[in-house]
Order: sequence, then C-alpha cells, then structure tokens
Amino acid sequence: MNQAIFYHAGCPVCISAEHMLAHALDSNKYPLTIVHLGEQPEQLAEAEAAGVKSVPALVLDGQVFHINFGASLDALK
Repeated sequence: MNQAIFYHAGCPVCISAEHMLAHALDSNKYPLTIVHLGEQPEQLAEAEAAGVKSVPALVLDGQVFHINFGASLDALK
C-alpha cells in the first residue's frame, strides 16, 4: 500500500506545507499521516530511520522529499 508521512515541527512554513499536501495528495492513493515532531518527539527515531534530515519533509513510499530547510532533526532532539 502507498504511504505518505509528513514530518514537521510546527513552524509557519511547515503548517502551510501541511495544508497544501492535505489538499494536493489523493487520499485514496496516498493516505497522509501528519507527524508534528514538536508534539510527538517519540517519533524522531522513526523519522531519522526513514532518512529525514530536516523538517518539513515528506516521506512518500519510503523516499524522502525535503521541502524546505526549517530545522534539522538534531535541533529537535
């Protein structure tokens, strides 16, 4: 099954990207999971294992797309 996970830290750029992705992705083809790492720090290891280096980032079927360099994962630890 296709999977889309959007990791972010809650900044204005992240929130804007979250809204854009929620409207742009076909939820029947790519159900979107939103992970706010500021509120869900326990997900940092999962994001790192997926290859996320900075947020906001979209992981689409296992491939990482860094949208904008907002904050490195190290800064969120």
